[in-house]
Amino acid sequence: MPLPFLTADRTFEAADDIALPHDDSTRWRRPYRPGPWRVGLAALCLLLASFVLFGGVLIALTGSAASAGLIFAGALAIIVAALRLLRMGVWVSARGLRHVGFLATRTVPWQDVVAVRTVQQPVRWLELPRTVQGQALTLVRRDRSPEDTAPLLTTHGLDFMARVSAFDRAADTIEAWAAEHRGV
Repeated sequence: MPLPFLTADRTFEAADDIALPHDDSTRWRRPYRPGPWRVGLAALCLLLASFVLFGGVLIALTGSAASAGLIFAGALAIIVAALRLLRMGVWVSARGLRHVGFLATRTVPWQDVVAVRTVQQPVRWLELPRTVQGQALTLVRRDRSPEDTAPLLTTHGLDFMARVSAFDRAADTIEAWAAEHRGV
């Protein structure tokens, strides 16, 4: 007996008529999935935060409340850092392109974008100071010189390490968003 909800050979009823929630072009969305390195690092941070929280509970039960509060604040800082690490990346909407870093977020309206292109250049390996030859998705802005470009995504970053095809899909998607919305 086939289970139609587990197979791909069932028929779909009027799927074209249903508006999906992610079809809203005014919402900010990341056009790619976070990579395994980013998710793994965030999971390790959350694991560390759970140990720190457990230590905070033990200190609260046996020690002073002030030192326990300090430990809880440290655990909260680790959790916020892990969530910010997961949020990092390139986000697009009909309003523009947003590059979310660990400490800063830059938003560029589509009117200020001259080009979004993939170039071959030395890139940072896993966001560390060491550089290797790879591809980078760069943004050329109207208010800056064409040489003043910082990579948005790289093939050796936390999201695309050893996933070149995923980088190509993400770069093509972001380039398509730029081509579609630049003239708006």
